[in-house]
Amino acid sequence: MMPSPRTGEGIIAFSMATGLGVPLRLARMSSASFRGIDVPGVRAPAGGFVHATVVAAGSDLVFVSGQTPEDVDGSFPPDFESQARMAWRNVERTLAAAGCTLDDVAKVNMYIRDRIYREPNRTVRNEVLGDRRPALTVLVTDHWDEGWLIEIEVIAARRERRKTSAGS
Repeated sequence: MMPSPRTGEGIIAFSMATGLGVPLRLARMSSASFRGIDVPGVRAPAGGFVHATVVAAGSDLVFVSGQTPEDVDGSFPPDFESQARMAWRNVERTLAAAGCTLDDVAKVNMYIRDRIYREPNRTVRNEVLGDRRPALTVLVTDHWDEGWLIEIEVIAARRERRKTSAGS
């Protein structure tokens, strides 16, 4: 059994998963519920994310289903950046309904329609997330609706239980 790693900027933990004791740099993150890990010997993350996220024991996990770029009436804008902002808005609203904020996001999965949207996706994501650095995966894939250019799902971790609008 591995002892609990200490967390914080500049603190080094050691991974025993491979038996090699690889040093890991724990990145400072805004949530007390989790810590990010940047791994020496693996290419540095570009675009505001970490290699892995460790969620503190006792945290509630909130799994947000893929949020599409649709407004309440089912309409969606034609351009990628507007769709990305709408999908992020839907993520934020869903998190709020579960008693969370973007500060609680530990993992993001993004599904974009075409590689041509890589840079605008990164730009909007960085605007929305600011200095938050969750674990991240971006995939190029098709979508349910032919007009959607992006879909976003997240996993959030919250330390203390908060009252949600759903009453749980």
